[in-house]
Amino acid sequence: MQSAPLTCIIVDDNEINRLTLEHLVDLTPELVLVASLPGGLETLTYFRQGGRCDLLLLDVEMPTLNGLELARLLPRPAPAIILVTTYHDFAVAAFELQVVDYLVKPVELVRFNQAIAKVLAARAAVPALPPATAPAPPEPAPELFVKVGTRSIKINFDDVLYIEALSTYSVLVTTTQKHIVYLTLKALGERLPFAHFVRVHRSYIVNLRRIEAVEDHMLKLGSHLIPVGKSYQEEFSRHLKSL
Repeated sequence: MQSAPLTCIIVDDNEINRLTLEHLVDLTPELVLVASLPGGLETLTYFRQGGRCDLLLLDVEMPTLNGLELARLLPRPAPAIILVTTYHDFAVAAFELQVVDYLVKPVELVRFNQAIAKVLAARAAVPALPPATAPAPPEPAPELFVKVGTRSIKINFDDVLYIEALSTYSVLVTTTQKHIVYLTLKALGERLPFAHFVRVHRSYIVNLRRIEAVEDHMLKLGSHLIPVGKSYQEEFSRHLKSL
């Protein structure tokens, strides 16, 4: 019995590159395209809204949220990933992320088919679990790479007390230090995969697990006091009760 085609999504900020990959997918009977998206944030939104696929054809160098950062933020279980990039120097990162293959542009059909064959072989090697015994997806790892200045540094978000808006930037406040992140509070909040980080004010996102006390719509996190905005109070109460 022939297996169903793999559903796939193309992610690339360059329209010509997307069209090229769409053509390759169209030439490959084992694949069916379900979405072709221009960036990492759009793709993260797609998955967070319940979208799914078997395979992600993922560009690496994209503005705001690059392919490597996106791969670390995908909900689990994540789809198989094939990185597609202009550069050769992402091989180590690809290995660390356990992607199935790594294609360098321009991608030829023969090389593309070889990568798809690897995905199909990996899929055939893993027996499907019945729904009753399928494990629940684990919580995201507490560590994320965040771009601070010209560097990407690893932040343990268990140590983050709150995040504060600072003009077009954000400040991550941990138990011991502060990090200025070159993203707005809204953009950073959309990237966080942690349900216990909740916006409580137009200027603050807090780690619910680090709240020590709540009094008169003020939150105590260590030595810091954070206000709960009036329009956020009802939503905050619901999140607090769910802990």
